[in-house]
Amino acid sequence: MNWRPSGSDRDSAQFLRLNEKVQRWVYRKGWTALNDVQEQAIPLVLGGTDDLIVSAATASGKTEAAFLPICSAMLDEPAGGGIRALYVSPLKALINDQFRRLDELCEDLGLPVHRWHGDVPGSAKSKVLKEPDGTLLITPESLEAMFVLRGPEIGRLLRGLRWVVIDEMHSFVGTERGAQLQSLLHRVELATRKRVPRIGLSATLPASGEGMAAARDYLRPGGGDDVHVLTSQAQGAEIKVQLRGYLDAAPALGEGRAASEHPAEEDADVNAGTGIALVSEHVFRTLRGGNNLVFFDSRSEVESYADRLRRRSEQLAVPNEFFPHHGNLAKDVREHVEDLLKSNRPVTVLCTSTLEMGIDIGAIASVAQIGAPPSVAGLRQRIGRAGRRGEPTVLRLYVTAPEITEKSAPQDELRVELFQAVAMMDLLAERWYEPPDTSALHLSTLVQQIMSVIAQHQGVSPVDLFGALCATGPFPHVDKGTFVALLRDLGAAGIVQQEPDGLLLLGPVGERVVNHFSFYAVFADSSDYRVVHGARPLGLMQLTSPTPIGSLVIFAGRRWKIVSVDNRAKLIEVEPSRGGRPPTFLGGGAEIHDEVRRRMRVWYESDVVPGYLDATAQRLLDEGRAAYRRFDLARTSTLVSGADTLVFPWRGDRVLGTIAAWLTTAGLRLLRDGVAFTVLDHSPARLREVVQELLLLEGPTAEDIAAAQPDTVVEKHDVHLGEPLRARAYAAGRLDLDGARATLVDLVDRLPECEEDPISGLVPDAVPAREVELPAPLSQGGVSVAGGHPVTYAVVDLETTGFSARGRDRIVEVAVVRVAADGGVLGEWSSLVNPQRRVAATGVHGITDGEVADAPTFADLAPVLADHLRGAVLVAHNASFDVSFLKAEFERAGHPYPSSGTLCTMRLDAHVAGRGRRKLQDCLTAVSAGSANGTAHRALADARAATALLRHYLATAPREVRKLVGG
Repeated sequence: MNWRPSGSDRDSAQFLRLNEKVQRWVYRKGWTALNDVQEQAIPLVLGGTDDLIVSAATASGKTEAAFLPICSAMLDEPAGGGIRALYVSPLKALINDQFRRLDELCEDLGLPVHRWHGDVPGSAKSKVLKEPDGTLLITPESLEAMFVLRGPEIGRLLRGLRWVVIDEMHSFVGTERGAQLQSLLHRVELATRKRVPRIGLSATLPASGEGMAAARDYLRPGGGDDVHVLTSQAQGAEIKVQLRGYLDAAPALGEGRAASEHPAEEDADVNAGTGIALVSEHVFRTLRGGNNLVFFDSRSEVESYADRLRRRSEQLAVPNEFFPHHGNLAKDVREHVEDLLKSNRPVTVLCTSTLEMGIDIGAIASVAQIGAPPSVAGLRQRIGRAGRRGEPTVLRLYVTAPEITEKSAPQDELRVELFQAVAMMDLLAERWYEPPDTSALHLSTLVQQIMSVIAQHQGVSPVDLFGALCATGPFPHVDKGTFVALLRDLGAAGIVQQEPDGLLLLGPVGERVVNHFSFYAVFADSSDYRVVHGARPLGLMQLTSPTPIGSLVIFAGRRWKIVSVDNRAKLIEVEPSRGGRPPTFLGGGAEIHDEVRRRMRVWYESDVVPGYLDATAQRLLDEGRAAYRRFDLARTSTLVSGADTLVFPWRGDRVLGTIAAWLTTAGLRLLRDGVAFTVLDHSPARLREVVQELLLLEGPTAEDIAAAQPDTVVEKHDVHLGEPLRARAYAAGRLDLDGARATLVDLVDRLPECEEDPISGLVPDAVPAREVELPAPLSQGGVSVAGGHPVTYAVVDLETTGFSARGRDRIVEVAVVRVAADGGVLGEWSSLVNPQRRVAATGVHGITDGEVADAPTFADLAPVLADHLRGAVLVAHNASFDVSFLKAEFERAGHPYPSSGTLCTMRLDAHVAGRGRRKLQDCLTAVSAGSANGTAHRALADARAATALLRHYLATAPREVRKLVGG
């Protein structure tokens, strides 16, 4: 065959640099040219010193771009003993697939290829240990196990290592597993005493910008600027898209109850007008007879659709072609489905992300996505599974929307899911993908790596451990102080212990953790129950509540009755049944990125209709745009619903979650619902006041907000961290305080300063802040109420364990200064309070656990404090914070909240003097009313300072004081 190289003469010469045996292999494959990234990779890989990323579409030859020159170099140089190329993959199935591909290449070349993961026979591993050479394909978990179990042998096994290849690199960047792999590769270089070039392969890394910069920094921490990026100019296969919309009709009266009471009698035609039934029927009619993948973002939905489609096949007496595939199914069940795809028979697999990555599953005719995709990058991966034989890729998107009734929520009327799907298709066309999230501290993974290094070396000094993992390793963001705090936490948890000579060893708990087979993975081991039918394992199922014998479930695409539950062995036995419902599978979906929500808004405000929408989808698009205009969401961000306010920030899930956590710590009650959140019992004007006060404060920090959350144990080893480090890790990985603050600043500008008529169609029921009409002031600026009785003020300050009034935080100190209408101080009172939990915020106020141990509880103090507050206007700096805590504590104590009026000195100062001053000290200094002397952040000292500010304004601006007293 004549060889036709691609590109210019210079590029053509690169092919000739390959070993002749490799060239002949290419000839035999029938290739007429190497593609652009394969050509560009040859000199960089043969050079043996450069790191590079190969970014190209799925099935575009990325593996060959790396291994054609790697194999060529292996042939040109004598084996030096040890593995020469290390290929790391996120999936065992992908390793098996790539092993077949590389074995075909390397068998002709006489180069060994080995696999190493949990399913590889011991005999094959023994061969690697005895004669290490060639290429080793491995998962991060198996590499971790090699370090722990064969630590002294690592140097010998890998002494000839020349290249590391990371496949599906996008799946590692920014994840705990990715941090583990970074650490393992750094430890490989420490063990081999040399820098080993790295090659990253991916189909969905951003083409440029921060996303690609993050990927380069991931591949070579601290040296990302020197990483070469090879991006294929090929656009990939043509994509034919159709987005089909379906209206989910409201059930007829009694229909839902009948279905619930008789699950065993449910047939394919029951609820025929519902979205799932209509989508199922179209999938059945359209996809039968071909090989297809149908993606879902819920394992329960996979099971539900698989059951419905199987029953539809039985009803029509035709062979079933629809099979489920997800991570909770047993390995044998999944592999059986994968084998069916590779066979000649028509098969459609209903799956989650388990089939997203590049496992060879044969020729796929089309890909379908039920519901809006989870991410643009995920959609790109899924589309790449089809169109692999030169044919256009066929993508079918299915979106259901509820029928609009008088009880429909605004989100339903906006047809949010349709607009999310359209926005993602728009971004996909621009080749935009979500950038990797590199904000996490990965302290949980650092804990695992500390245990692993100690196990590898059977003890290590703290200095060497810090140097290997942090100072020059993959955790450079962890400074010495944090590392010392981490070791102390691990010592307290029994994970590590220190010998008199300073050597760190595994503690009793650490020994148990490392010796368990689940240690090698950074994700938590499953506590699911195994599901079996006779001797056949079906998979794993979560039991979220007691499950009675006789319960009916849908699992592995079939209906079963639970016949026994062994809680000790965590085993569920089932037998075939006529009825059932999918089980509940734990685990959340992917975070929606800011850019997706921003692009959704662009589509709401556009008049363009995408050509790939069917008639129903176009109707849903029109309805969503009409609702957007009717709600005036181009101008405002809020809607009124009774006493509540619905807020549309058009930001991603990370920012929305941070706002919800922040406002909750300030005492507000919120409900999250997709693109929006609802603030309960707050009108837009009242919400504006609260948010404005929050923004004027110095704080809280992201760690303060994190500490107030009910559960900060997110990653596997977070449980071993003390509360401060756990809060730091949670804040870094889960919160975006800068984004939340910017969003709230924008929200304040859009919220009304006074009550407005609500949007048509929503019910008004909001009460504005009460303006108290008081008679003319008395001498020295005092005010009086009807009847001539003078107003008394109770200036309050609290010290607390945190910011979550309605959560787990409590008051630890309270002070009250009673002030007369003319500004005269009537008396002072203060007390420590036993919060009946750890104080936690000692660094803020200086109060320790020991100081409050013998103090009265709030319930003990409630009657006394109520007497000090009764009949007075409560005054505080950032009053919403103090009031939220007082109301919560009085409620817990079963005592009525005594105050009927509130005045915020921070708001008062901003109202009179203009915005910009937040701290009490700054306000006092500005008005020359003294300073907040005394012990910093103690209740009585701060109450006295707030009193000085109040007295200043009683004397200089009594009318403004009257205006701002609210109920």
